[in-house]
Order: sequence, then structure tokens, then C-alpha cells
Amino acid sequence: MVKKYKTNEIAQIIGVHPNTVRMYEDIKFISRPNRRENGHREFTELHISQMQFARLALHGELLQNGLRKKAIQIIKLCGECKFKEAICETYQYKTMLEHESKNAKEAIQAVANILGNHTIDYSKTYKRQEMADLLEVTIDTLRNWELNGLMTVARKSNGYRIYNEEDLQRLKIIRTLRCANYSLSSILRLMNRLSEDTEAEMEVIINTPAEDEDIISACDRLLTSLERTNQDADEMLLLLSNLTNKPPL
Repeated sequence: MVKKYKTNEIAQIIGVHPNTVRMYEDIKFISRPNRRENGHREFTELHISQMQFARLALHGELLQNGLRKKAIQIIKLCGECKFKEAICETYQYKTMLEHESKNAKEAIQAVANILGNHTIDYSKTYKRQEMADLLEVTIDTLRNWELNGLMTVARKSNGYRIYNEEDLQRLKIIRTLRCANYSLSSILRLMNRLSEDTEAEMEVIINTPAEDEDIISACDRLLTSLERTNQDADEMLLLLSNLTNKPPL
């Protein structure tokens, strides 16, 4: 006999408020349950698995650059019992997480290059569209960062902006801090601090207390969060595999 659960019971099992269970049904995170003659919902083991899956997928604290959108897409596929499709999308999700990790590591290296006074090839320049393509952001995003004082970009005699290698290093840092959910004002403060400390040793900058925190620790925090979210994605794949091979009754 298939075990049935009331709304309060499934809420207690998952550790959420009963209204959260109803909300997950409304936004299609879980399958629509059957109802008794009195109108009360009847949940099954399937709904418990779907609730657990949704909570796991939303566990990540960053989820920028389309990551949260992808996570919600996967949750809804699970809610529709399209488990094989959800597995495919979860693998894509993991690829996106790995790409963001690569970006964060590049930002840390960019800080090292700036603080270490590494020789920069100023002969290499980029147009705005070329820079946007390199960073995988839109031209509007670059314009917004400049308008908020995060960057000062040189211009040619004809008024067109021209970017150099140092600009690329700094923009990699800005991009990663945005992914780490830093506000534009916080990034401005961190970037100003970086500009002030280019003559200092990196170890001194990293270990010097600041009003908030330094860029290296911000990027490290992002890397840790990405790694944790990637581990969650592995658990998501395991749950989906179990649902595919032996769907709950």
C-alpha cells in the first residue's frame, strides 16, 4: 500500500513551513498531489524526493551568471518527473560551475599580477566589443561598470574607448566579484584599495585587516562556494539517478 502524507507531515519531514510545501506546488517544483474528498492534499514518497531535490538545488548561496536560472530549470524538470532531462541539464550546470571557478582563479592571478608589478604589454589593445567577448559580458555591462567608477578607460583621438592588458586584468577581478554577489559600491572600495596598494607585497595586502575584506579572500570565498555547489550538483545527479531507476510510488 502506498503511504500517504498530509501537508503538515511532509513539511515536518523536510523541515519547512507547510506554506513552503504549498508554494513549491504552485511554482511547479513538485508534482501536483492528489486530493481527498475533503480537498486535503495527499503527498507520496515522490513528493518527498522532489522536495529534497529542490532544497538541495537551492542550497548554493551565489548562483549568478545564469546559475540560479539553470538550477530552477532543473528543479522544474524534476517536478515534472522528467528525470533524464534533468540529469542532462545538471551536467550542463556542473560545466557552468567549473567555468565560474576558472574565472575566479583568473581573478586571483590578476590580483597577483597587479600587486606583483608584473610587466604588462601595453602595445596590445582591445576595442569595447573585443573586451566584452573576452570577458563573456555585454557591452552594457562594461558601460555600467565604467559609469559606476569601477574603471577609467582611455580613449582614442576619435573618442572610441581603447582597453589594454591592465584593463583586462582589472575587469577579470570586477567580473568575479560581481559573480560573488558584491555590490558595485563594495567592488569600488576594493578596487580603490587595490590601486592604492600596488606597491606593497601581496602577503601584506592579504593579511592586512580592511573595512570589509580584500579581493583575494573574496575570490577564495567564491571558489569555496562554487566547490560546495558542485558537490551539491553531484548529489542532485545521484537523487535523479535513483528517481530514474526506481521512481517512488
